[in-house]
Amino acid sequence: MMQKDKPVIKPLEFSDIDAIHSIENECFSTPWTKQDFEKELIIETAVFLVAHYENKVAGYINGRLVLDEFYINNVAVSSKYRRLGIGEKLIFSLQDYLKDKANFISLEVRESNLAAQKLYLKCGFEIVGNRKNFYQKPMENAVLMTKYFTNSNV
Repeated sequence: MMQKDKPVIKPLEFSDIDAIHSIENECFSTPWTKQDFEKELIIETAVFLVAHYENKVAGYINGRLVLDEFYINNVAVSSKYRRLGIGEKLIFSLQDYLKDKANFISLEVRESNLAAQKLYLKCGFEIVGNRKNFYQKPMENAVLMTKYFTNSNV
């Protein structure tokens, strides 16, 4: 049996944007535009990592560093590449990048998205609160989750 490739995590490049935008539209009811992604290339505080799997863009994670805090905007993996460890690899790659730059990483996730919540818990996040009616299309509460870096040098 032939072994599958492991995901390769790299910073966002302009050539990734069409594929990223396609995944965004697949995964979110209020997707970002291509222009939103292009802006991420020039914003100094933006961190945007892309997972390449078998030479295809399979997923991404992005967010912003605000002083010594990091806020995730989006984590998405194409339905074709789910359950291969790509989401986990993206999150751990982001954590490795941020461990000396931030005291914590925070995100919101739909209350109904139990699979994502389970992934975040597995990656060291904890539930720290809720945001009422945070999401649109459909209206839904968010679960606020945070990963604290205990050995932060920030």
